[in-house]
Amino acid sequence: MGRFIGVDLHKNMFVACFLDPEKDEKIFKSYKLNRLNEFKKDLKQEDVVAVETTTNTRYFVKGIKSAVKEVKVINTTEFQVISKSVKKTDKNDAYVIATFLSKGMMPEVRMKEEKVSELGSLAQTRDKLVKLKTALKNKIHSILSAQGIITERECLSSEKGLEKALSYRVSSIARVELEVIVEQIRGLNEGIAKIDKELIERGKGLEGHDSITSIKGIGDKSGTILLSVIGDINDFKDEKKLAAYFGIVPRVNNSNETVRQGRITKRGNKLGRTTLVQCTLVAIKYSEYLRAFYLKIKNKKGSGKAIIATAKKLLGVIYHTLKNKWVFEDFPNFVLKAA
Repeated sequence: MGRFIGVDLHKNMFVACFLDPEKDEKIFKSYKLNRLNEFKKDLKQEDVVAVETTTNTRYFVKGIKSAVKEVKVINTTEFQVISKSVKKTDKNDAYVIATFLSKGMMPEVRMKEEKVSELGSLAQTRDKLVKLKTALKNKIHSILSAQGIITERECLSSEKGLEKALSYRVSSIARVELEVIVEQIRGLNEGIAKIDKELIERGKGLEGHDSITSIKGIGDKSGTILLSVIGDINDFKDEKKLAAYFGIVPRVNNSNETVRQGRITKRGNKLGRTTLVQCTLVAIKYSEYLRAFYLKIKNKKGSGKAIIATAKKLLGVIYHTLKNKWVFEDFPNFVLKAA
């Protein structure tokens, strides 16, 4: 029987707790992260290691997985024993991880394929740049409004609109502010365009890309983002598990004979959930099936709940499409391409 090893991982070092149930002993050791080979020498092939998910977890796992039976990556959202502990030391954290690991009580997070994970990171960077651009555009509207100039919300979405913003007669200080912000927006536009090109080109090489983009309403870029969130579709037992992963299932409060369902959990990847909703808004324009479902819910509960319910329905379609490797020739009529 192997040992259970809990690792408290930091940027440049880590502490490991070697828990041996047979010998009823625990041993603590500290290592430099750039000297993983020293840690690997202390490992046995039958050992099981657990480590929290951080920015360098992938590097750590990749470096030691060949030397042990299994490496488990902890879901820190569900495992809050360490974050809420009143005794915060590296040794204690490593010991807590090893203890829960030995009892089979360690909630895990999936480690996606490296290429998928990198594209997911790229998509998140794009999202941050888009939000920053929106904030800067709002600032321009605010500056012009303070000068008595009222502008349309979407007037800054083009180069022509940015030039027009610079053409207004404003104070000298406001002029400097506008010039700096416009220059930043132009730089962000270039960066976003570069990322979009990379997402589209790299995404085409992902498994399931042809399948997911054959669904009307999901383009190359949005398809890549959704695939980077989903990863391996076989990690999900059914479409309900995938919906829970996207955070579009309702909160449930079940006490005695009372069962209440609240708003959606919003757990999981926010960008993936937002992208799914955006794709749904397009898909209902083409699919009679999805549009009929959307209108039925809208008439009963309003457009907000209807679009979320329809997004969940579309996610179910995505699940079965990826699971069965379908490629649609005519998605609105659910006609598959000939094999």
